[in-house]
Amino acid sequence: MSEASARLAALFDGHRLTPTQRRIAQCVLRAGDEAPFLSSVELAERAGVSQPSVTRFAVALGFDGYPALRRRLRERLRNGKGVAAEGPGPAEPVNAHQRAVLAEIDHLRLLAAALAEPDLTDRIAEAGRLLARSRPLPVLGLRAAAAEAYGFAYFAAKVHPDVRLLDTGGSVLIDRIEAAAEAGAGALLCFALPRHPREVGDALDAARGAGLRVVTVADSAVAPVAHPDDLLLSAPVSTALSFDTACGPLLLGRLVLEALCDALPDAQPRLDHFDVRAAERGLFLE
Repeated sequence: MSEASARLAALFDGHRLTPTQRRIAQCVLRAGDEAPFLSSVELAERAGVSQPSVTRFAVALGFDGYPALRRRLRERLRNGKGVAAEGPGPAEPVNAHQRAVLAEIDHLRLLAAALAEPDLTDRIAEAGRLLARSRPLPVLGLRAAAAEAYGFAYFAAKVHPDVRLLDTGGSVLIDRIEAAAEAGAGALLCFALPRHPREVGDALDAARGAGLRVVTVADSAVAPVAHPDDLLLSAPVSTALSFDTACGPLLLGRLVLEALCDALPDAQPRLDHFDVRAAERGLFLE
């Protein structure tokens, strides 16, 4: 996702969009820095929807109409939501490695700006509370998102009494989700990154069908796995290298982990106990 598209994507976070509205949002993201200059008719034509659908889309985002949304889109692209680097800017990148690093830095600045807004911080706190109450706590991540799910589950298991990592697909995946629900789970955390496996969508459908509240950390507010009933948190990935880099979603997952710790009253005693046992067993070299 380009920097321009990442700035626009922040507008969609936290809103329950219909499938038609997500289609319009995806069209806005694809248009990038051209989006603020499209008329409602032009955007409707590109998205393959009616012009009134574009107006309803703007209203769903909290604007009086499409002109107000377009003004906000222009502001986002003009000032990057007010984020500025401290000190002198970086030198012009001279190679692909530098460009990849700077692209991630841009994405992290956008995430930092979004975290200045109560909406995102409130949703992270809500995610922490939902996951803390879930016993057991299933954590889902397939293919490209498996590493993020594993890392979260590894650390969460130090403070949560029953974390179940779901990082393998196949027919058994649905069985494990249903078993978690039958054992008392109330929520499921999903890491969803491109390219989005079809199995993830099927697994989330099964989780919702089993009565679980889904918390998703994704690359976009309009990711294919997005659902109006879910608690969706998003941070863009970088496409500057042959394979995506996902520093933003990884950091967002760590923020959810921090919120989980805050919501568990015995988190610190559990961590202290682990440190004592680790020292006794000589687990670490330092």
